[in-house]
Amino acid sequence: MSQSRSVAFHTLGCKLNFSETSTLSRQLEQEGFEKKAFTDIADIYVINTCSVTENADKECRQLVRRIQRLAPESFVVITGCYAQLKPTEIATIPGVDLVLGAAEKFNLVHHLDSLTKGDPTKICSCDIETVTGFNASFSVNDRTRTFLKVQDGCDYSCSFCTIPMARGKSRSDRIENVVLQAQALAKNGVKEVVLTGINLGDFGKGEDGGKKNQENFFDLVKALDQQTDIPRYRISSIEPNLLTNEIIEWVANSNKFMPHFHIPLQSGSDAVLKLMQRRYTSELYQDRVNLIKKIMPHACIGVDVIVGSPGETETYFNESINFIHALDIAYLHVFTYSERAATKALDIKPVVPMSVRQDRNKIARNLSYQKLQYFTEQHVGSTRKVLFESVKHTKDEIGAGMLEGFTDNYIKVITPFKPDYSNQIIDWTLA
Repeated sequence: MSQSRSVAFHTLGCKLNFSETSTLSRQLEQEGFEKKAFTDIADIYVINTCSVTENADKECRQLVRRIQRLAPESFVVITGCYAQLKPTEIATIPGVDLVLGAAEKFNLVHHLDSLTKGDPTKICSCDIETVTGFNASFSVNDRTRTFLKVQDGCDYSCSFCTIPMARGKSRSDRIENVVLQAQALAKNGVKEVVLTGINLGDFGKGEDGGKKNQENFFDLVKALDQQTDIPRYRISSIEPNLLTNEIIEWVANSNKFMPHFHIPLQSGSDAVLKLMQRRYTSELYQDRVNLIKKIMPHACIGVDVIVGSPGETETYFNESINFIHALDIAYLHVFTYSERAATKALDIKPVVPMSVRQDRNKIARNLSYQKLQYFTEQHVGSTRKVLFESVKHTKDEIGAGMLEGFTDNYIKVITPFKPDYSNQIIDWTLA
């Protein structure tokens, strides 16, 4: 194994996974490994998996088959949520050499030293209840904005979700450590930090499941705003019941925290929310949106929605769509419900046929398109600050010699490449 010195990574799933993959990549580069593109031939391929939906599982299998065709003698390592939930199942995939669960993900370098091609698949998993440590991670050099992981795990018990089984109990970093990391990123030229976590608003819980020095997410927001030189922060996603008035009001008066919130809803029907075991009602959600738009009319609000979950009758679905239609939000992330093993949702009836789920997905996505068009049109002619990416895109992406950037309130801007714009914040009149 000592002669295998190149590694390629692929990430499935959430922003948290991207931050962790980036950290793993830096660890291996520090040990002398050469980082390669996933489409290149490498000695080792690492796939950091998600298991929120069935498609993520399927994509993992497809990636392994692709590696087998490209580089059959290379080592394949699977880690992440899918690896924690179904290690034995993954081990049966031809070509997989190592499966690392939640407790062993950041010990990747150590495990690579013991691999021999042709040996039976090695599984290093654990009881998720024993996972209590927090591993700080962040993405850097991958894009202009950096994903900074400040929290991990979840103590909620939503009926459709496997995340607590894959990630363990809620736990987080210390504020002083996060501030130091943010300052280090600022010195490296990072202009925007996206705070990430599994249940970000639950920040403050420590390795023992208890509170550390009574720190909370609002304390973190204030500290980053007041003690760091990062010009832009975004809150990746926060539960409506944990998005307090004081957080919203602080963001409204901050020059660093962007007027952009992503607030999971999942359903606009209270009956479905109860079946999902969510910790809020549609009324509370409406109150959160109303307060944001009252004090920040320009704010962008994104919403997670699950369609076709067990018990979602046509009446409940229509109730949800009508509720979302009335919300002053900018876009939806729409997920089609898929059955996940060992979740309470499997016992909920009636089960929505897959064809109906797909139809509902189309309806919700169409609504999202309409919402985004309306939100964007509202800002035509206004001048907002845009942070342009540092990467020049090709015609296969967004256009030959083009730059992409986002306003403070998350409206995408694309313009012909200019070197002076790269990784810079520019006043921009929206057309």
